[in-house]
Amino acid sequence: MILPIIGYGDPVLRKVGASLTPEHPDLKETIANMYETMYNASGVGLAAPQVGLALRLFMIDTTPFSDDEDLEEAEQKKMNGFKKTFINAKMITEEGEEWVFNEGCLSIPDVREDVYRKERITIEYCEEDFVMKTEVFDGLIARVIQHEYDHIEGVLFTDKISSLKKRLIQKKLKNIMEGKTFQDYRMKFFGRKGR
Repeated sequence: MILPIIGYGDPVLRKVGASLTPEHPDLKETIANMYETMYNASGVGLAAPQVGLALRLFMIDTTPFSDDEDLEEAEQKKMNGFKKTFINAKMITEEGEEWVFNEGCLSIPDVREDVYRKERITIEYCEEDFVMKTEVFDGLIARVIQHEYDHIEGVLFTDKISSLKKRLIQKKLKNIMEGKTFQDYRMKFFGRKGR
């Protein structure tokens, strides 16, 4: 089932997600719905707060980047078919050089900004089997994970841009809050009357 994506300004996007247990009701269905919602919106990642759930759950599928001609061939190959669900994730380290990439977010349509992030991460998480694992990721995969991880910590990519850039996009953010935006996927807006 395709869920509405929560727009910028909704308090759920600022909540730190609660941990999940294997007994969490309808978890498999929630995960399936989130993947369907992400693909319907042509996203490469989606976190539970973006569908109104303050939970430590997100997923990524970087396959769309495998067609990006701006990336080196080796990076394109790494992106192809990289699909993973992260439950109860905990960032252990973010290290290496900071590098810039133009990021966007399904909850903040029509806003893209350059964001600096570290190139390599070590993250602890479990998949649907609830077996805890620790892995190291780098490059664009690490960045997509960092972006989605921020969501379960109540952080948005717009928090990571300069105050000047924030001022420049203020009107766009206000329009999103009020539902004055057009995108080809369902959204729910906090500030829209009669939502």
